[in-house]
Amino acid sequence: MPPGLPEMDLSIPVIFYGNHAYWWDGFWSQLCTELWFRQNLFIIIEHAQLVKHRFFTRLGAFSIDRSNARSAIATLDYAAECLTAPSARQNALWIFPQGRIEHVDQRPLVFFRGTAGIADRVLKTRESLYLVSVVSRIEYLEDQKPELFLSFGSQRVFGRDDWQGMDALTTFMQQATESHLDKVKQAVIERRLDSFETVIRGSESINRRVEAFRSLIGKGRPAEE
Repeated sequence: MPPGLPEMDLSIPVIFYGNHAYWWDGFWSQLCTELWFRQNLFIIIEHAQLVKHRFFTRLGAFSIDRSNARSAIATLDYAAECLTAPSARQNALWIFPQGRIEHVDQRPLVFFRGTAGIADRVLKTRESLYLVSVVSRIEYLEDQKPELFLSFGSQRVFGRDDWQGMDALTTFMQQATESHLDKVKQAVIERRLDSFETVIRGSESINRRVEAFRSLIGKGRPAEE
C-alpha cells in the first residue's frame, strides 16, 4: 500500500475502483477498511448477486440493475448521495466497473460508465474526490493453497477542472487498471514480493504440514557415521 494512502483528507470522498475477477472481491473492501481506513464503507454489487447473497448488505452493499435504466440511474444518484453525506468519517465507495466477473488477464478491460457517472454527480456538489485503483490477483505459488495479491495505486485527487466527460474518465480508469494489473502480474512472475505485506493467513496447508513433519523427523535422526 502506498504510505500516504491511509492519511487521505477525510473530508474528501474516495472511490476505489478495481478489476472484478473473483466472487470474493466485496470482502476485500471490508477487510481493508477494518485494517487501514476510518471510513463509511459502501459497495456496489450486481443486482442478481445481491439477491442471491443478501448478507453483502451487512458490508454496506447495495445493488445496481443495468437491465432497468430508471433503477440504474437511481443507484448512481444514491451512490453520489452516500459519498457526499455529512460525516466525521471519510465516505468511501468500492466499485467494480467491469460489472461482471471476468478473467484477471482479460484484455482490454471494458468498464461501464457508471463510475464516471457517480464522479460527475459528486463533483456537482463537491470540489474534488479521490480516485484510487485497487487490483487483486490470486496465484498458486509454493503452496497448496492460493495466495491473494491485493495492490492499491496512489490516490489521485480529481477536481472539477479535471472533468473532461464520462468517456474520458472511464478510459482513464480502464487504462490505469490494466497497467496496475500488469505490474502486479510481473512482480508475481519475477517473485518480487518484498513490497507485499502479509495481512492474514489461513490454516496451514497440507504440503506445509508435511514439510514441517519431515523436518521434525529429520532433526530427530542420529547423525550418520
